[in-house]
Amino acid sequence: MKNIVGVKFKKEGKIYSFDAADLPLKRGDLVVVSTDSGPAIGTIAMDINTAPVEQLAANLKDVLRLVTEDDLRTRENNRKLEQEARQFCIRRIAERQLPMKLIDVECLFDQTKMIFHFAAESRVDFRELVKDLVQRFRTRIELRQIGARQEARIIKGLGICGREVCCATLLHNLDRVSVKMAKEQNMSLNPEKISGLCGRLMCCLGYEYDGYVDMRRDMPKCGKMIQTPEGWGKVIRQNALQGEVVVILESGKEATFKAKDIPEK
Repeated sequence: MKNIVGVKFKKEGKIYSFDAADLPLKRGDLVVVSTDSGPAIGTIAMDINTAPVEQLAANLKDVLRLVTEDDLRTRENNRKLEQEARQFCIRRIAERQLPMKLIDVECLFDQTKMIFHFAAESRVDFRELVKDLVQRFRTRIELRQIGARQEARIIKGLGICGREVCCATLLHNLDRVSVKMAKEQNMSLNPEKISGLCGRLMCCLGYEYDGYVDMRRDMPKCGKMIQTPEGWGKVIRQNALQGEVVVILESGKEATFKAKDIPEK
């Protein structure tokens, strides 16, 4: 058996499992952990639990220690370096007239690599920019192009609901969202109504989609001819939340019926 603990590296990030060994850890503690990219500081997001070794991933990494004052100073120095690198990179992008927008800079804890996240409409030849960055910071440089949804996640902001965007708070994964989800919920297909700050469909369209699908499963579909208590008619609208369908009868009258009152055929 091993002691396993969940660690987050960012507030909106995933929770990763690490071997806690015999360290006295609790939720909210700052720790230094071993990762594929070297040491990193994270926050304990899940309390310690035990698990059989055979159920754990083969590449399970260790919690190295609780953070020290030196670790916190290193993190603060890295943040200052990230700010400096951001300003330098923005100037170089402007000077070289590159069609890209710098979004974020990330410096690994041990400063062995710096990652520059940028957005662009198409592929960008940034080889000369990389040379500038290597010459200035004397470390490994990675430029990583991200999409509009990832950009909104990093920049953050308020959605039309008045709350901070979900991608920057409660979502661990940016799952696929489609127009079909909006249609299933009888929402307006006006792009301004169903698009988020990123210009893509709002993530929250997927929250209740499965529930609407379940509610509609046993309801007569739009366009279907059905027998109602007032005669035959064609379904023109559904109200999944109320469990009702609107039918235009052969007489031309519109009538609303509970789906459960429609005889099964």
